[in-house]
Amino acid sequence: MDMIKIAFTFAAALGFAGCMGTAAAGEAPDVLVKRISTEVMDAAKADKEIQSGNQKRVLDLVDAKILPYVDFQRMTSLAAGRFWREATPNQQKQLTAEFRSLLVFTYSGAISSIKNQNLEFPPLRANQDAAGGVEVQTRVVQARGEAIQLNYRLEKQASGWKIFDMNIMGAWLIETYKGNFSAEIGKGGMDGLIKTLAEKNKKLSDGLSKPAKLTLRRRIGVQIVETDERIAHGSASAG
Repeated sequence: MDMIKIAFTFAAALGFAGCMGTAAAGEAPDVLVKRISTEVMDAAKADKEIQSGNQKRVLDLVDAKILPYVDFQRMTSLAAGRFWREATPNQQKQLTAEFRSLLVFTYSGAISSIKNQNLEFPPLRANQDAAGGVEVQTRVVQARGEAIQLNYRLEKQASGWKIFDMNIMGAWLIETYKGNFSAEIGKGGMDGLIKTLAEKNKKLSDGLSKPAKLTLRRRIGVQIVETDERIAHGSASAG
C-alpha cells in the first residue's frame, strides 16, 4: 500500500533513516511522497534479492525507508474507532504494534513484484484543508493493463508530514479495516482482536521465505480483502 518500498544502498538507508526526518520536516507532502516512492521503485528494480522474492530483505528495507513517515498510532486509532477510547493504554500499544506488523507484512509483498512499472504524480489539488489531512495522488503505470491508483492522506506534525491512510484502487485502508475490527471486538473484545492479529502476523512471519508470485496489481489490490477474510476466518476457527 502499502506502502512499502525502499533505498538504493541498504547500509546507507539504515544509517540515514534517523537524519532524514529533519530534512523531511521542510518538505511539502507531495514532494515527500514523490521522493520516497521514486527511491523505493528504483531500489526494488535494482535489487536482485527483492526481485527474487526475498521478503526478509524487503521488510528490513521497509522498516528503514518507509516507516519513519507513517503515523501508525493514528491509523490504528481511526480503524478502531470508538473502541480505541475504551481500550487501556496497554491494549492501545499492543493493537498498534500488531496492526503495524500486519500492514507491513501485507504490503511488502508488492515490492518483489515491481518490474518495469513507472510512477506518475498528478499535481497536488489546491485548497485542501491541511488541518484535516492532505491527499496526495500517485499512479503506478504498467506496460500492460490499467494504471493502479495509489493515494495517500498525510497530516502535518512537528517532525514533518506523516501518512495516516492509503487508498488502493478506490478503497481507503482505514475504512476497509474499521468494519472488521468492530466485528472482532464484538466477538472477543479488544483482547480478542489483538490475539487474532498476532496469530495472523505469526503465520505471515513463518512464510517469509516463500517468494512472491502474484502480480503487482493483485498484490496491492487483493491483499486487503484476503487479509480481512483471514482475520474473520481465524476468529471463527478460534471460536
